[in-house]
Amino acid sequence: MDQEHRVEGGASAPALTGRVHSFQSLGTLDGPGLRFVVFAQGCPLRCGCCHNPDTWDPAGGSEWTAADIVAKALRFREYFGDEGGLTLSGGEPLMQAAFAAELFRLCHEHGLNTCLDTSGCVLNADVEAVLDHCDRVLLDLKYVTEEKYRVHVGCGLAAPLRFLERLNERGIPVTLRQVTIPTLNDDEESVRELVREAEAHPCVDKLELLPFRKICQVKYDDMKLPFPFADIPTPDSASMAALRALVPVRLGGTLGAESCPATGRAVHDELSSGKKKTGC
Repeated sequence: MDQEHRVEGGASAPALTGRVHSFQSLGTLDGPGLRFVVFAQGCPLRCGCCHNPDTWDPAGGSEWTAADIVAKALRFREYFGDEGGLTLSGGEPLMQAAFAAELFRLCHEHGLNTCLDTSGCVLNADVEAVLDHCDRVLLDLKYVTEEKYRVHVGCGLAAPLRFLERLNERGIPVTLRQVTIPTLNDDEESVRELVREAEAHPCVDKLELLPFRKICQVKYDDMKLPFPFADIPTPDSASMAALRALVPVRLGGTLGAESCPATGRAVHDELSSGKKKTGC
């Protein structure tokens, strides 16, 4: 769907604003149903597989009020159905947690379902306020070892695990996600450990393995940045099917199928106009 980067004028606005990279009108891979997706600007991590280096700079993007974003999302309300709503992604949206909390509060005020797409690297009082109005979290658990987190992400494994534990305590439904990266986390034991984490937290009702892709290379080239994983191969369909077969059916395991027949979702083989992050 069309992406927008401009500020719309004319609406009265509260003082609190946030910086937004772009929007996607009707996303199908960003939570339940059809979603209006807000890509927040700014991220403290430097994941080797990141598809959106253009979201790193917290001073980039455009300034928006929460009220103006909700008004924009409400234009698509008739398409949301029973499950759809607004998803806040990034970048890392929790870098602007106070703004995110206001956005989600206004969404609930207008009856919109809310979904947070996050790395789980931040947990503080402002984040707790976001969770007060959060219907679902898409949580990236990038690796299952401390060493790989430190080398390829820039934070420790304890941060997302602590975030997951808090979501479990609060009973917020979670879709656990991981980008499958050959040579780094595409082995059977890694996936089984990911499943163990999911099963240890009853809030997790879905686990998604997303194939690593390199369509972001052009962004790195345009920004004159090296793409850290440029030399890593992309996983083939057979390998992805074998790994997905390790995921229990109750967590969305496909039993070797390349996509889920119930939803038709194609496991993120492509990204929405280059703006959708595959778990990073």
